[in-house]
Amino acid sequence: MPVWLREYRWRQTASAVYLSLPVRGLRVTPANIFCTDQYLKVSIPPFIFEAILYAPIDDTNSTAKIGNGIIFFTLYKKEAAVWDSLTLANANKEKLQYLRENAVLKAHEKAKEETEAKKVTKQEHKKYALEATMKLEEAERKRIEDLKEKERQKVTKELELWKKQQDAAEKQKRVQKEGELHQEVEQLKEKKKEKINKILPNEGTSETRIKVTKGCRGSYSMFSENLKEEQLPAPRSAATIKINFTSRVFPTALRESRVAEEEEWLHKQTEARRTVSADLSELEDLKEEEKNPDWLKDKGNKMFATGNYLAAVNAYNLAVRLNNKLPPLYLNRAACHLKLRNLHKAIEDSSKALELLTPPVPDNENARVKAYVRRGTAFCQLELYTEGLQDYEAALKIDPKNKNIEKDAEKIRHLIQGTTQDS
Repeated sequence: MPVWLREYRWRQTASAVYLSLPVRGLRVTPANIFCTDQYLKVSIPPFIFEAILYAPIDDTNSTAKIGNGIIFFTLYKKEAAVWDSLTLANANKEKLQYLRENAVLKAHEKAKEETEAKKVTKQEHKKYALEATMKLEEAERKRIEDLKEKERQKVTKELELWKKQQDAAEKQKRVQKEGELHQEVEQLKEKKKEKINKILPNEGTSETRIKVTKGCRGSYSMFSENLKEEQLPAPRSAATIKINFTSRVFPTALRESRVAEEEEWLHKQTEARRTVSADLSELEDLKEEEKNPDWLKDKGNKMFATGNYLAAVNAYNLAVRLNNKLPPLYLNRAACHLKLRNLHKAIEDSSKALELLTPPVPDNENARVKAYVRRGTAFCQLELYTEGLQDYEAALKIDPKNKNIEKDAEKIRHLIQGTTQDS
């Protein structure tokens, strides 16, 4: 059976009602209080307080404060007026039951409306968040496209400048060749004139010969008559004599060379060209500069600097297919794979670079340090700290004064010790 709380005190103004309900010794929470515009209920089993209010109130703005064993209600009236009593007097049981049920229905409807309002608000928030995310993605995509366009324009300008330089160089060579050819023609003409002057005697000499012949014993001979009518032969036409030599790749004379070693070198070069031609048959449509590994390496470096690591990897891949004996290509591609978290590929490229950087000489120390550090970094990111520490120590042997490498190696040692202690 419920125990009804009958003791309470209340006072009013024209706009509000102040109700004080003692609940000493009872633990009250907001969940124990139920209030609508004309119904107020406090349920603290087995205690209960119920009031059918004299007139409607603003249940949204009304408040209830719990403390010191008292619940203090501040109920704001919907219409400013003075109540005759707190509760509705002379109400039969049926009317009270109706008011209770009506209050519960109103409470349910209000709760439903609040739930719907929360759902609508949540959907609006989601929609706003989605639109904001789409705007950010669109801005990022536009930024990347702008970077690509700028890089494309830059590369196009560099290519056009290179073409202009090539055209200017070819034009200069052509002009120089034409000048040399003109000079050779002039020299040939001068030589030809000199030969003609040597072959043809002058007029004074011819007359002297004829006179001497005529004055010999006062008679003319058949020889002298023939000489008088003799026509000098035409000058011989100039010609070029071609001399063919045995074609040789090497600049030294055949007698000074080592035939066996030269033939072996030529055979290897032929096999290499045949292999490249077979592997790159699908690359015939590439431009001339795109078939240059050094040009592709520079292109990949520029892409890496702008953060476009996939494009850089593609450039290095093509360069490796053109020439797979250049260690910088593998080193730079290993750096790209580290950025892309392709750790196994980074280890493979670093190992290939170290293989090509043999024998170890002072000129390739810097490249070997980079290869060891990048492979060691990839091992550590795969949690293979022992292998990573070995590579860092190998790099320290080459460059013992490098403080960054020494600091990273010390961190790896601490990680290995921590892992050992945990196990």
